[in-house]
Amino acid sequence: MGIGVSNWRLARAVSMQGQMGVVSGTAIDSVFVRRLQLGDPGGYIRRALLHFPWQDMVNRALEAYFIEGGKADKDPFKLIPMPSLNMSKSSTELIIMANFVEVFLSKEGHDGIIGINYLEKIQLPTLPSLFGAMLGGVDCILMGAGIPLSIPGILDSLSVWKSVELKLNVEDNTTFQSYFQRFDPKEFAVGKLPELKRPKFLAIVSSDIVAKTLIKKASGSIEGFVVENHTAGGHNAPPRKTDRLHSQATPQFTEKDIPNIAKIAELDRPFWIGGGYGTPQKLREAVGLKANGVQVGTAFAFCKESAISDVIKQDIIKKCMDGSIEVLTDFNGSPTGYPFKLVCLENTAPFLHKNIQRKRVCDLGYLRRLYCKGESGVGYRCPAEPVESFISKGGSVKETLGKLCLCNGLMATIGLGQVRSNGIEPPVVTSGEDLSVVAYLAKSFGTDYSAKDVIDYLNS
Repeated sequence: MGIGVSNWRLARAVSMQGQMGVVSGTAIDSVFVRRLQLGDPGGYIRRALLHFPWQDMVNRALEAYFIEGGKADKDPFKLIPMPSLNMSKSSTELIIMANFVEVFLSKEGHDGIIGINYLEKIQLPTLPSLFGAMLGGVDCILMGAGIPLSIPGILDSLSVWKSVELKLNVEDNTTFQSYFQRFDPKEFAVGKLPELKRPKFLAIVSSDIVAKTLIKKASGSIEGFVVENHTAGGHNAPPRKTDRLHSQATPQFTEKDIPNIAKIAELDRPFWIGGGYGTPQKLREAVGLKANGVQVGTAFAFCKESAISDVIKQDIIKKCMDGSIEVLTDFNGSPTGYPFKLVCLENTAPFLHKNIQRKRVCDLGYLRRLYCKGESGVGYRCPAEPVESFISKGGSVKETLGKLCLCNGLMATIGLGQVRSNGIEPPVVTSGEDLSVVAYLAKSFGTDYSAKDVIDYLNS
């Protein structure tokens, strides 16, 4: 859910109730270092790092980013280098440790199941992220926002300490040159190699066609699917184009975009249905359709264990209860080009702190796209970066219109917004379309309802 909303606390609480808790792996290295710069309240990160197999790596990270007692409120967070084709060893180490810590803490003290979610669109951190999560003992890898054909085979190889590579998507590649991100886990190991369990792989899909493609063409075994309807929060698969004559009109979802669950069930793989399935009635419906269960995000996003800042969380819960809130699909805002759900207040603008103007900046870079620069290699650009910069890299003005910096906005949602000259970075809040379940839970269990309350409700 977003960046860090489903953190280790939430995933652990869900897993301890007998369900699969899933942590968000997106931008987890930035979340990791910003927590350290806040002084690691409670000492959780440092405690987890005591269990990390290579303490020299830990010491380097703590020396670079840990601030005893936390940074001053007026001071900006120290940035880490943006993901790149040839990442430095220190950057890769941060990714490995951040994924390890999030998984380790979510699994601590119980034997429940923990998964971690990644976006196929964000490729550059993927290989060290998978390795770090496996070091932490993750049980399941979930991935959507694309067709992750190569990930199952990569998991197979990492589990036996083999080097791996991931083919990268590169724009303007007129000569069809192949570009790869390569990773050798042994380069980061010291001494005896820890045993790595091969986690199960669940692909997040929006149609039976994509599911069939993955089964036929994936590089390794796929243990199941999460089938998401377009009402789910975060990124959605784009609507199918059915009429070229109206291709310039405002996009919209139709019945053709609803997954064919009957055909999914015929594939003989476990599957869960997400997007508007966060009620007992919808859970029963899903099981009746031969699903193994449901994926629930929105109800958990606003429970007390989630990482959304309390001010935002309570404001949204209050508006859910009085009906003055709406979730809209923004077909243009995300730099990925995918539709993105935005929580809106009073049916007006996306949720922003008042009196703060969002400034175009790209200093985290997770959604940057690689593009071919000819003989000089690859470059990086994002349609949400300053317009002049994007154009200088071969982009067009049209591509920049309406774009939001989701990296910084989602980081702000969990209280880790960057300090700018004009104030703290304003948040972007995403959610599934159906917020009625949040209102129901708040009225039934209080506005500080827990993950256990959500699960008890779903099982009622």
